[in-house]
Amino acid sequence: MKFFVCEIIYKAPLDQIEAATLEHRTFLRTGYDKGFILLSGPQVPRTGGIVIVKGESMEEVAEFFSNDPYKKKGLAEHTFIEFSPKNYQDFVKGWVE
Repeated sequence: MKFFVCEIIYKAPLDQIEAATLEHRTFLRTGYDKGFILLSGPQVPRTGGIVIVKGESMEEVAEFFSNDPYKKKGLAEHTFIEFSPKNYQDFVKGWVE
């Protein structure tokens, strides 16, 4: 399994982002339900968001996020950074190993 930081970069005014936020969070819930996403949240200041995710490949992760309502509506872009977790809290051990 590989691990990624997904950065969501807003490309639209915040009022348009907020109008799609519930749909976006519902979409993210599908990733949580599959054990694909560990955590997510908006950046401060609110210019985008961050998602910690795992998958078989960057292509799989990109394919998942291609269905994000923010992406489909042209409100945001996604970038992905692969990383290799070496240290972590015991409570995430089951997700990482």
